[in-house]
Amino acid sequence: MGRSLLFSTNILLEFSQNPRSLSLLNHSKLCFTQRFIENSRCGYKKTKLLNLKLAGNVCTKAALSEIPNERKYPKVGAPSTGPISANHLIQVVETAAKTGAEVVMDAVNKPRNITYKGLTDLVTDTDKMSEAAILEVVKRNFGDHLILGEEGGIIGDTLSDYLWCIDPLDLCYFVMPSELKLSNIAIYVDGTTNFAHGYPSFAVSVGVLFRGNPAAAAVVEFVGGPMAWNTRTFTATAGGGAFCNGQTIHASQTDRVEQSLLVTGFGYEHDDPWATNIELFKEFTDVSRGVRRLGAAAVDMCHVALGIAEAYWEYRLKPWDMAAGVLIVEEAGGTVSRMDGGKFCVFDRSVLVSNGVLHAKYPFMRELFLPSTRKDEKEIARASTSTWKEKIAPHHMMDVELLERIAPATEKLKSKGIDFSLWYKPENYRTDL
Repeated sequence: MGRSLLFSTNILLEFSQNPRSLSLLNHSKLCFTQRFIENSRCGYKKTKLLNLKLAGNVCTKAALSEIPNERKYPKVGAPSTGPISANHLIQVVETAAKTGAEVVMDAVNKPRNITYKGLTDLVTDTDKMSEAAILEVVKRNFGDHLILGEEGGIIGDTLSDYLWCIDPLDLCYFVMPSELKLSNIAIYVDGTTNFAHGYPSFAVSVGVLFRGNPAAAAVVEFVGGPMAWNTRTFTATAGGGAFCNGQTIHASQTDRVEQSLLVTGFGYEHDDPWATNIELFKEFTDVSRGVRRLGAAAVDMCHVALGIAEAYWEYRLKPWDMAAGVLIVEEAGGTVSRMDGGKFCVFDRSVLVSNGVLHAKYPFMRELFLPSTRKDEKEIARASTSTWKEKIAPHHMMDVELLERIAPATEKLKSKGIDFSLWYKPENYRTDL
């Protein structure tokens, strides 16, 4: 069986031959313009258009930027990568992710005829070995950085501006803050159950925060399945664009939910958020081309960035689940928010990512569906509601936006006392949040 992972953890080594799916990238040479068909996996970003069928059967097209009261969602990416250059930072991030992926590739090819307990032990050992390999790369290059890892907790200097969020195998384990040790990198292997069954939807995810905001990210996704395992690597830096195996990628420009493929996820605990998302799953299944539940948050977000899915949402995620994926989506032209429509940070307990067009097509969507305390926002909401009732609602039965359904459901959970405060932030870690 061919291997797609072959490289050293020392990024200064010269390679005589790099595997195609895991070759180290020279990102500075990849920002070139290409022309592709609409909704292609690597396409140019076209002007976003909004179609409103007004009373009297008049159809008006307008660029979103020209619509009054437009609300743009705040960026989640860091303003810069700080004193470390973007090229240097992404090289280490990508090398770390690929080093962890090599460990996972060794394990995924092992025989599957083992007991359930043995299968559980295999996953746990793979997590730990992958994280250890990633940590070795990070510590060798940035010994003073803070690390938050799914398996090892918090290590490093809590006064550092850099926090590494590592998922050594994108799995669905839950670690409470009280169980975390002091660390500065978050490591994550996403899709534990999928890995255990050999189902191709899991990944190694490494994201770095600069003062609380994502600055660089790499996700190595395992694809193909038994007897055909391979990988593809997603990378991004703040302000530097998103890439898959070295090629620029963009989110799709699909502007209608009924023409979209959506993705969501569910935790193991069957509580109120789980039940709420089951209902959202049903509702969007009725009005879209389908809703998938693949089981690996980092992979799901990369699929939105790649343009093969239009949106992904989930409750109860952790920083290592989201730190890399949200930056890759945003740099691919997508939009990131909380599930109530509010400003997102990686310490939040919910996330909604989309191609940007579907997030809330109408600029007043948030005012329509969320409570407001500011006087000017109330006036906007009142005027917008009038416009909605008179001109848009009669023609809007099938033209559903994501936040129109997701935000009110999330607000209802809040009214029940469900905790949506920040999940966890390392003590003394400085942020710009």
